[in-house]
Amino acid sequence: MDIIYRLSEATVAKVREEMSDPPSYSTVRALISTLERKGHLEHTSAGAKYVYRPTVPRAEASESALKRVVSSFFQGSPAQAAVALVSMGELGERELSELEAAIQRAREEGR
Repeated sequence: MDIIYRLSEATVAKVREEMSDPPSYSTVRALISTLERKGHLEHTSAGAKYVYRPTVPRAEASESALKRVVSSFFQGSPAQAAVALVSMGELGERELSELEAAIQRAREEGR
């Protein structure tokens, strides 16, 4: 999905070409078919090839995936997830400032 989001659209061959250690063509095709069946991708025909594109914007898909992770691994607590993420590694000044601003906005909005 990351490759298709980055390129906006891609064929199976292009997705495979963009992978650092790609599996076989048929494996990539099977994965893309699964993503399409689950509603994450759609395709149009370009001659004999299919060109795939995401069905939802990346930000929307990211939020949905994050909600599932928070629900599954952090008992539904965004705070527990945030603490785990912050604990994973060093944050730069910019990231710390962004986090502080987000926390301040949440306080002001009464969340």
